[in-house]
Formats: sequence, C-alpha cells, structure tokens
Amino acid sequence: MAEPITIVPDEVLTGEAVALDVQPLGFFLRALGAIIDVIVAIAFTLLLAWVLGWMLGQNVVDPSASGILSILMIVIVTVVLPTTIETLTHGRSLGKLAVGGRVVRADGGAEGFRHALIRALVGVLEIWATLGAVALLVGAFTPRSQRLGDLLAGTYSQRTRTPALPPNAPLLPPVLGEWSHVADVTRLPDRLARRCAQFVHQADRMEAASRARQAALLGAEVRAFVSPLPQVDAETLVRAAVAVRRDREYRAILLEDERVGALLARTSTVPRGFPER
Repeated sequence: MAEPITIVPDEVLTGEAVALDVQPLGFFLRALGAIIDVIVAIAFTLLLAWVLGWMLGQNVVDPSASGILSILMIVIVTVVLPTTIETLTHGRSLGKLAVGGRVVRADGGAEGFRHALIRALVGVLEIWATLGAVALLVGAFTPRSQRLGDLLAGTYSQRTRTPALPPNAPLLPPVLGEWSHVADVTRLPDRLARRCAQFVHQADRMEAASRARQAALLGAEVRAFVSPLPQVDAETLVRAAVAVRRDREYRAILLEDERVGALLARTSTVPRGFPER
C-alpha cells in the first residue's frame, strides 16, 4: 500500500507529486521590499510630474489635458509599471531583489501577467489608498505573509537567498576506530557536548596557542565522562567524543524513524473494526 503524501505548510507539491521544501519571505523582509518599491514609485512619479510640468510650461501639451495626463500618470505608476516589471522579471521587483525574494504562484511556478495585474490592481487599494495599512494587517495574519493581492492572485513571496550550508561533520580520528565500538560517552553532559562540537568546527580557524589551550581545558572535562579512556592527546579525545556521540545519536534517529514507519505501515494495512490476527 502506497504511503500517503503529507505536505507541510512550507512545501509545494509539483505535478509529479514531489514535495519541494520552500521558504516564504518573512513578514519584515517583505515589508522592507515593499517600502523600497514604494520609494522607487514615488521617485518615478516625481520625475513624471516634473516632465509634465515642463511640457505644460513649454505649451507642448494643452493645459486642458493636464487632468487626464495626471490620471494617466497615476495609472502608469500604480498599475502599468509594477505589472510590467513583475511580468518581465517573473516576480522580481527592485525591492524584492534587495531583500532576496520573488513572487511565485502558490504551486511554486513563475508569476505571469494575470497574477501581476491582479496584484497591482489590488495594490492600489491596500498599498496606495490605505498607505499600506491593509497590506500590513493582512500580511501579519497569513502563514506566508501574503497580502490581499496575493490571496486573490494565488501568489506569495518566496525566499531566493538561502543560508550557507553548515560545515561537514567532524570525522572520527582513525587511530580510535576500534575504541569507538566500546566507548561510553552517554554520561557526557549536553552543555559540554555542545561546547566540544563548537570547538571541533572552529578549531581549524583558531590560532595554535588558543587552540591548544582550549583543547586542553575541554579534554580535562571530557576525561571525567568517557570510558574507557584512550591514551591520546586532548584535542583527539575531544574530536573522538564528539564524533562517537554524533554517530550514535544519528543511528538512534534512523532506528526511531524506521520503527515509526513500520508502525504506520502496519496500522494502515489493518481494516477498521477488524483486529489483526
């Protein structure tokens, strides 16, 4: 029997039934990106207003048409410009580029013209008419910080800048391969284990004197909780204790996951109302 597919809030299910782990842009980063876009739009509006004033002053345009041109300028800034930019860049406005995000469809696909147009039209109300109050209020209470335009268009802002991967896990020193099979590190306190792990990850970037001093201090503490005690230097002991503890915790997690999977598979094959024989 096929296992059911569970989609968590930050996953997107593709057409091939593959769940993609995506990260929506946070509320504050999205608000910062929107502020940048608004500032750019205001600057562009001032530029258009200056051009319009110059044209009226030079009698290039009939003064009776100034009202129509003003309305056209507002439409260009609030609707045409954001729609065009988001359509051509697939959801990457200047503000979103600055904060590392882009607008995507709810299924993770690229934003299209229809989505950008809906967002821009609704943005006239929730961003410009209410000075962003509606957008902030709605975004604060939606799981992906979606504003009203996103909810109507079926879009949200996705994070495009991912944090750097953590460094590779420290390996067990080769000289202690046999010792690792009988070593007892279960009494190692969690706080001390975290300090040792931090030291192992940072040791290669430390100065030699500071590294040796820190290794000696940690090694003296670790010796009281490790059995049998190998005859090695302090840093090798610390590295070995961290590696053995990490490997055993990882194996325990895998075994627990296997037991849960087996239990779920067992219960899913038993019909309701009929006990298993």
